[in-house]
Amino acid sequence: MKKLLVFFIAITSLATAQKQHITLEEIWNGSFRTEQMNELNSMNGNFYTLLNLNSETRSTSVDKYSYATLNKVETIVDSKNLSELKYFENYSFNNNETKLILGVDIEPIYRRSSLGIFYVYNIASKSLQLIDKDKIQEPTFSPDNKKVAYAKNNNIYIKNLETNIVTQVTFDGLKNSIINGICDWVYEEEFEFVRAFKWSNDSKNIAFLRFDETEVPTFSMDIYGKTLYPTQQIFKYPKAGENNSVVTLNIYNIEANKSAKIDLGKYEYIPRFTWTKDTNILCATTLNRHQNNLKLHFINTTDYSSKVVLTETDAAYVEVTDNLTFLNDNSFIWTSEKDGFNHIYHYTKNGKLRNLITKGNWEVTDFYGINEKTKTLFYQSTEDGSINRTIYSINLNGKNKRRLTNSSGTNNASFSKNFNYFINSFSDVNTPPIYTLYNAKGEKLKEILNNNALLTRMKNYKLSPKEFFTLKTKNGEFNAWMIKPTNFKSTNKYPLFMTQYSGPGSQSVSNTWNRSNDYWYELLAEKGYVIVCVDGRGTGFKGADFKKITYKELGKYEVQDQIEAAKELGKLPYIDANEIGIWGWSYGGFMSANCILKGNDVFKMAIAVAPVTSWRFYDSIYTERYMRTPQENPTGYDENSPLNYANLLNGNFLLVHGSGDDNVHFQNTMQFSNALIEANKPFDQAIYPDRTHGIYRGKNTRLHLYNKMTKFIEQNLKTTK
Repeated sequence: MKKLLVFFIAITSLATAQKQHITLEEIWNGSFRTEQMNELNSMNGNFYTLLNLNSETRSTSVDKYSYATLNKVETIVDSKNLSELKYFENYSFNNNETKLILGVDIEPIYRRSSLGIFYVYNIASKSLQLIDKDKIQEPTFSPDNKKVAYAKNNNIYIKNLETNIVTQVTFDGLKNSIINGICDWVYEEEFEFVRAFKWSNDSKNIAFLRFDETEVPTFSMDIYGKTLYPTQQIFKYPKAGENNSVVTLNIYNIEANKSAKIDLGKYEYIPRFTWTKDTNILCATTLNRHQNNLKLHFINTTDYSSKVVLTETDAAYVEVTDNLTFLNDNSFIWTSEKDGFNHIYHYTKNGKLRNLITKGNWEVTDFYGINEKTKTLFYQSTEDGSINRTIYSINLNGKNKRRLTNSSGTNNASFSKNFNYFINSFSDVNTPPIYTLYNAKGEKLKEILNNNALLTRMKNYKLSPKEFFTLKTKNGEFNAWMIKPTNFKSTNKYPLFMTQYSGPGSQSVSNTWNRSNDYWYELLAEKGYVIVCVDGRGTGFKGADFKKITYKELGKYEVQDQIEAAKELGKLPYIDANEIGIWGWSYGGFMSANCILKGNDVFKMAIAVAPVTSWRFYDSIYTERYMRTPQENPTGYDENSPLNYANLLNGNFLLVHGSGDDNVHFQNTMQFSNALIEANKPFDQAIYPDRTHGIYRGKNTRLHLYNKMTKFIEQNLKTTK
């Protein structure tokens, strides 16, 4: 028996020894990439389409599938059959699905915006019609399918597809001055939309926003490229407390060929506008500069009169969402945090509350829509715990709630237009995405796609489980996860490396497959580090009070929580309290910089990538939502800025930034570098030329960055190996 035992141990050790180590090259060359469904577009009836690439012919096609069977019904268009186009990169249908807009040569501008060459494809005649010979933005069919509106050179144009006649709607568009129909930089980034024009349902009017950027300060960045002299990128960027664009809502009447400016009273922002089910009624949302007073306006296009139908206020700020949904009687669905948690409300067409549809100490995290025939709403929520996402249905009257997905983890639904079916994407911490077809009753019909091959492959690697737990500190109880070395022994002492983001309403501790950085954490754990992530106060999905406690003091409570979390973790018998590091990117970089300064007795090292180092440098909409203006709240800005605590640096610090970051400007790192120099504090620095906020474009960029960070950790957090 003793010999058999020795033999078994030897075989087990051999099997363990044969396990592979994850490498940085594998992480960033796509070796662990998950299989995903292409972006799905729901069609009329029980059908959907996918944009597919044929690897043999190198052509692209739009293919139609049946929800009921998941079988391909037909190929709607294939670029191999188009003499004018070898490929296309995106597509959109008109209302009756007889035509498509196909886009090629897409050129990114900022995070969400782009330029491209666009064609209209007629399905019946299989013919292409060029919309404009120049690159344009956001071409959109009219509901009557006869026209396309688009933006070019900061103006709006309409092309009549029957006559080929192009009508110019606006004429005053000018770079860095006037924008018509397309959002300025800060609206695109913070209100998260680009197209700022919309057709009325009868195709007789176009509502659009006009941005007057004249008084907005100009920001410039040197672009180094590979030329003899650098060029400059110059754009309007309103920093906190500075002038915003003056934004107005306008309605252009097609028949009269005339625009009217709409009087919405006093406001600072128009973050949303949409046409209601009443053809003559446009709905617009306005916000004051503090973003704590939101109004919903109904505008009558017959006389351009406007009335406020709903007002929502908050002691801190009101969230802007895309959940406003109009029913056939022009009553509407609205989501709000006004009872302390985000829930669904139903209002009459006059803005009178009919009922609160969902309720409880949990959050509605996505509203998918309503089947008016059955009066059934579909939504995603945290009812299964704040780190999970589950799909539910409920009647319009708030009754007959039904859980549609049973697995605990992260469920994301893509519904058919008629809400008879949905394709669910499920993952959890141990399961990469699985795509499954369900009907509206929550009955699982068929698995479409899984990543079992990746799971099988991952068995060849040394991996440790991600363990969820609740961390108790003097400041509260927080969601957290931990990854330990594969050869973990509770009697050993391990260095602790903490990761976090910590921004308002964010979540880093979630039960989902999140393997981009997780592979890196596994690599670090295999080197002998314990990796921990803690979501402190100010993060999301645990109620408005938990999230909004950081109001007017970004970086105060969040930093306290990371420092206290490190102290509590340092008390664990297997953690070396003298070897604790922290890192973060963007808001997380702001946090890690503050932590090594204000927590210099706790953190031995830190890495800050693309950090905000003073909220005075960041944009108006985001910053003032949480901080008000620097003029109103100077101490909130300065008492939590790393710039003012450079003299406290005792540990080892790596500061990283892309010089072409249009979001968190390189200025943040330059100012902080200067503060550290003036304080005579040594630090390490890595600058990535012309890289934007994500620091990813260019050959080996991410690999180089993660090599740099890995070596810095190894040099400054000592393991027992």
